[in-house]
Amino acid sequence: RTSKVTRTTKETDITVSFSLDGTGHATIHTGIPFFDHMLDSFARHGRFDVHITARGDLATGCHHTVEDIGIVLGQAFLQALDGGKGIRRFANVVVPMDESKADVAVDVGGRPYLVYEGNFSGPVEGMIEPWLVRHFFESFIQNAKITVHMQVSGCSDHHKCEALFKAFGLALHDATKVVYNDGTVPSTKGVL
Repeated sequence: RTSKVTRTTKETDITVSFSLDGTGHATIHTGIPFFDHMLDSFARHGRFDVHITARGDLATGCHHTVEDIGIVLGQAFLQALDGGKGIRRFANVVVPMDESKADVAVDVGGRPYLVYEGNFSGPVEGMIEPWLVRHFFESFIQNAKITVHMQVSGCSDHHKCEALFKAFGLALHDATKVVYNDGTVPSTKGVL
């Protein structure tokens, strides 16, 4: 359950290699250090092997790079899923991080939808505008074709953001575990 996706536009050039059945090893170079840290947390706690190289028009801000990484990472996840054969499909995880707490519920069921509750006081670590955190998840979810409910609370923007990425990784890890050895797709439709 692995994939590799490349996407090149006039704004970004991104390559993602993704393995659902990894050890949490990540090599990430986005040009946005705090975002690298968040993606590393996602991979490590999701037990995904993730390699991301991204070149973006960061001189104009990090919007295009963050959005396009969400798109490509979501596409890579969907490809690695291989139709969802044998997966658990549903998961819910709560992650506390000091005063912050993130709750993420996922359905890896072929329907993209995001419910997002939480606020940040300003650019997280001075790098990522608050709306871009949500937009990254929207971009990933639309391309991965999954439903996600996220809720985060706390005081530290860093802790809230990191708790979200950790909970997202953990929930996806649990939802994509193979629990049906006969390759059953967990849907009454027979496909996700």
